[in-house]
Amino acid sequence: MVEVRRSDYLGMLWSGKDANDVIKVVVGMRRAGKSTLLNQYIAMLIDSGVDRSSIFKLDFDTVRDQAITEKDMLNQWIIENIPDDRQTYVFLDEIQNVKDWEMSVAALQTMKLCDVYITGSNSKMLSSEISTKLSGRYIEIRVQPFSFKEYLEMHPSDDVDKRFMDYLTYGGLPVIDPDKDPRFIEGLLEGVFNTVLVKDVLERLKTDDVSKIVSISRFLYSNIGNLTSIDSVAKATGIGNSTVSRYIEEMQMAHLFHHAERYDIVGKKFLKTNGKYYASDLGLRTVSLGASKGRDFSRPLENVVYLELLRRGYKVSVGCFRSLEIDFIAKRLDTVEYYQVCQTLGSVETYEREVRPYKGIKDNYRKTILTMDRFGLGQDEGIEVRNVVDWLLDRVDNR
Repeated sequence: MVEVRRSDYLGMLWSGKDANDVIKVVVGMRRAGKSTLLNQYIAMLIDSGVDRSSIFKLDFDTVRDQAITEKDMLNQWIIENIPDDRQTYVFLDEIQNVKDWEMSVAALQTMKLCDVYITGSNSKMLSSEISTKLSGRYIEIRVQPFSFKEYLEMHPSDDVDKRFMDYLTYGGLPVIDPDKDPRFIEGLLEGVFNTVLVKDVLERLKTDDVSKIVSISRFLYSNIGNLTSIDSVAKATGIGNSTVSRYIEEMQMAHLFHHAERYDIVGKKFLKTNGKYYASDLGLRTVSLGASKGRDFSRPLENVVYLELLRRGYKVSVGCFRSLEIDFIAKRLDTVEYYQVCQTLGSVETYEREVRPYKGIKDNYRKTILTMDRFGLGQDEGIEVRNVVDWLLDRVDNR
């Protein structure tokens, strides 16, 4: 099987090489490829001339390293293994499995010749506990499942459009091979989903109430791309608002969902209510909902575009222009771009609906409609209509 080189993340890690006073924190959903990323980076270090004897790695999900369960044991390993008379590189994979780990990491940071990298599957745990001990001297690198470009590199095919349908259905987790038996794929995805719920959500909530978390997650998965509030989730599931709020927060921290706020273009402000939730991986959505492989891919399509904009370094919100909605406002430094996502523009009514919000906005920012159509593409009164697969396979800056 091909191993995809995740160049963007590797570049970010390389930028922090030998910045010993800054902890590099790699976070992301389980099975998103964090461990493989570390191994690729270690290979880069060796290729650059770093001696293997200066590289130390623990993976707390493995049988070998699971025996280290709390900080005193980790501290003892550090004392016995990490020299203080030469530059070293320390990698601690799935660090959340070690109780009070943050104290050990803070101690490592005081070693002037030690460059430290850690990974974990829960952002809340990492950010809250690290920020307390490290006084802001860390950088967080968020690893997502494969982009479609990476997915196609892992699973090449002459039929790119067919492969895109696989991607919309089974998601981009590196462990998933779309050419396997669908029952096998769905079994793998169910295993990942259940592990994330139990180990990264319920254990953090200190509860074993699986039914509530499953009900809330299913509602969010079924509602991606729709405006959603805590009230609407509570009403649909029959679960109290405070419980819904806590559970959704933990699912976001475990990287099951992203939340996009609404932005009022006229008032130039974020609105406090009714943002949108998007799935971090569409394969988990498929197995959670038992979704049929029908022809309506409009919501998964919007979800894919949202995730791709995040990968490209944009801050993404949902646009509100008077009574009209723009799917995404993407901001990066001084750049602002607008995106509408539509499965097909096959009718005049659909096309008019998609361009209507754009015609009222009088700024000169780039305005794009992304569609699965292969016809009717190009420029129309300053609005660019692009095939979404072509857009996904472009470079980060395609201008």
